[in-house]
Amino acid sequence: MDALVLAFGLVFTPDTLIVIVLASAFGLFVGAMPGLTATMAAALLVPFTFYMDPVPAIAAIISCTAMAITAGDIPGALLRIPGTPASAAYVEDANGLTRKGKAGLAIGISICAAAFGGLFGFAVLMLAAPMLARFALNFSSFEYFWLSVLGLSCAVIVSRGGIAKGMLSLLLGLFIAQIGLDPLIGQPRFTFGIGELAGGISFIPAMIGMFALAEILRNGGRGLQTAPQAELTNPFAGVGATLGRYRLNLLRGAAAGSVIGALPGIGGDLGAWITYSLAKRSSKTPEKFGTGHPEGLVEAGATNNAALSSSWIPAMVFGIPGDAVTAIAVGVLFMKGMEPGPQLLTVNPHNFYAVLLVFVLANLLLIPFGYAAAKAARYIFKVPPAYLNAAILLFCVVGAYAINNTMFGVLVMIVLGVLAYILQSRDFAIAPIILGIVLGPLVEQSFITSMTIARGDVLGFFGRPIAAALGAITSLIWLAMITRAIGGFQRVRQRQTPGA
Repeated sequence: MDALVLAFGLVFTPDTLIVIVLASAFGLFVGAMPGLTATMAAALLVPFTFYMDPVPAIAAIISCTAMAITAGDIPGALLRIPGTPASAAYVEDANGLTRKGKAGLAIGISICAAAFGGLFGFAVLMLAAPMLARFALNFSSFEYFWLSVLGLSCAVIVSRGGIAKGMLSLLLGLFIAQIGLDPLIGQPRFTFGIGELAGGISFIPAMIGMFALAEILRNGGRGLQTAPQAELTNPFAGVGATLGRYRLNLLRGAAAGSVIGALPGIGGDLGAWITYSLAKRSSKTPEKFGTGHPEGLVEAGATNNAALSSSWIPAMVFGIPGDAVTAIAVGVLFMKGMEPGPQLLTVNPHNFYAVLLVFVLANLLLIPFGYAAAKAARYIFKVPPAYLNAAILLFCVVGAYAINNTMFGVLVMIVLGVLAYILQSRDFAIAPIILGIVLGPLVEQSFITSMTIARGDVLGFFGRPIAAALGAITSLIWLAMITRAIGGFQRVRQRQTPGA
């Protein structure tokens, strides 16, 4: 109780509260801009934290990130340009609601589900941090391999255009992830003597190109299709009824995000794909997914911020980052003398509780800030489509260039954007390609490490209880997909055979 009182004194000061509000506004702006990411927003704030006290410094990172990740759903809903890899999981439904004239509902669901998921993740973080962190440390390379393959499987399941095209898209993404240096011996692969390719293909310019640039190319001749301006006059109209209707999805998404986010190196991106796939598989109307159906949007939206909150469990308790943002935050913690680890909960528990209180404030601010963003979004509809396309393209170029401060990122964006435009015209899904790029390195690294540990014995992947369970689930999913694909192929042949 004494530690909690000290934490209140550290957080509820004018300096800390001002930092939280300003960082939230900055995160809202960056997240809502196509081509800019939450990780970029957190990285841009690091120089400013040099001049702050420890609690305001970490509060800036937390509040900025929570706002930026949620705000990334805004361009996904309005322009079909996801702000984060997680947003790509449900961008079709968010934009589908916009095309139906329900842009306010799409944004409102994202904001309210994210706020609920964040607060749920905070409760998990406060009550079960040591236990979940200990469970996460039990994960070896075998478990991470199966978990990442399970995430890739979910991308194929939810992709539009059929399982076969979804698999081909996924394989293309995994191929792009192979470009660069071999993680085992450092041998260049598919670099063709180009030095920039040795560093691999970053998923951020790839995501910008394959979603934002492809969307500009697709809509350039007829302008961006958005919802009527009047729809956004009351952004949260109908949100309460929708969340009540899908309350089980809301709870399941928040719970799944809290568990997945606690796994080091996973973060919320994979969680959103898994829960969206789970929502589709368990839905009574799976055929509506991808057409503007709110069910998957509710579940995956709650997963995002829940995973963001719980990803701080390994970061705070053991100093192991859960994702790129918490990796930045761990660096700030060390820089400010708040060294993460078990001693943070025993020697300096007031610092731990101060971080928890910042989580609460950041997620509560999502509602008023999100409302303001949704109200302001209606001005997008007043901008002529040509100017809007030009502005989006400018942000895309800036976002792709800022990854490594070279034009190579812009070139990657252009090449993959044109490729995505061609694939979309042939009804290939783009989202599995992005997930393949994001999870490809994790799959490869986990596979190599696991094979080394098992000395080449494939049965070693089923030698641990958790790994065996994940492996069985993943194998059953792939068996079901292959059986379904073969059955569909046979039905097509029967229809094409005369007299059948």
